[in-house]
Amino acid sequence: MKIFLFSWFVAFAVQAQEPTLTKTPDSVVKTLITTYYAKKFEGRKTSSGERYRASKFTAAHRTLPFGTMVRVKNIRTGKTVTVRINDRGPFSKKFSLDISGAAAKALGIYRLGYAKVEVAYAR
Repeated sequence: MKIFLFSWFVAFAVQAQEPTLTKTPDSVVKTLITTYYAKKFEGRKTSSGERYRASKFTAAHRTLPFGTMVRVKNIRTGKTVTVRINDRGPFSKKFSLDISGAAAKALGIYRLGYAKVEVAYAR
């Protein structure tokens, strides 16, 4: 019983560590401002052809290829999520990334509307 509890605690402690976005030779790390999709886009087709679902961890970016996995870190809170690029946009000079509602809630920016984030992705 003690071994089981200890192994559970170690596994929990390892998972609870905050992931850091480190620049490796094959990755890109940038700081930018993100916003999230409005509720009116639920169910509409994205540029990749799939339907937008607020409950999925997806995002829109102007130039990254569809399917690119991007780690997004809220600079203010330190919360991190991984999203998959499946749409184009946002088409605004101020914002560089649109994330889904679920990703916005996980990052703690849902009520704020936008946030300064750090993104990391493989080249």
